[in-house]
Amino acid sequence: MMTITPDTTLGAIVTADPSLARQLERRGLDYCCGGSRTIAVACADQGLDAGVVAAELDAARAEGPAPAWSSMDLIELVDHIEGTHHRYLWDELPRLTALTDKVLAVHGGRHPELDDVAACLAAIRADLEPHLTKEERVLFPMIRALAVADTALTFHCGTLRNPISVMLREHDDVGFLLSQLRQFTDGYTPPPDGCASYRVLFEGLAEFEDDTHLHVHKENNVLFPMVVQREAGLAS
Repeated sequence: MMTITPDTTLGAIVTADPSLARQLERRGLDYCCGGSRTIAVACADQGLDAGVVAAELDAARAEGPAPAWSSMDLIELVDHIEGTHHRYLWDELPRLTALTDKVLAVHGGRHPELDDVAACLAAIRADLEPHLTKEERVLFPMIRALAVADTALTFHCGTLRNPISVMLREHDDVGFLLSQLRQFTDGYTPPPDGCASYRVLFEGLAEFEDDTHLHVHKENNVLFPMVVQREAGLAS
């Protein structure tokens, strides 16, 4: 079992034990888009004691094996991401949009911040849905081809580092929008006068944020480095 130290990267922590994602988020440590940073670097940015944080995380680790996805091969991992996280988003984004519209119509007069919530969710959806389509129709098929190739492949985009760099930038954009969504919802805390639909909406948005963070982590910190390594190995 991995021992967590100030030199451990945030991405490696969540890959080994996804239950620690919430521990990192509570401390403002970004493990998905910022997963390549060490605890020491991330804590310095937040004004935290890296030694204390590392010890707390190490003590909070769950007993048991690492998650199955952490040791999947390229094809298995692409299939897992598409079947788990993409499927979730295709189903959940329309539901959350409809629920947001409903809550806004009823409570918008007393809670004008719901206008910001609705606009932010619409921006996230406008970014994410084309992003998912590009991955499913372009990037993921190329990764599957790379996984079974015996020699270096030539793609229309050149190296796969090129579309991956685009995906990374788009992940950063969604990460920023999610941070705004959390701010507009006061950490997904419904107001005292919120109805059942209000509470269900905020619960859904919180789950959506958690799933998207883990989704981005699996791509940024597990899948994409594997692709780069595989492509470099075939080219050597």
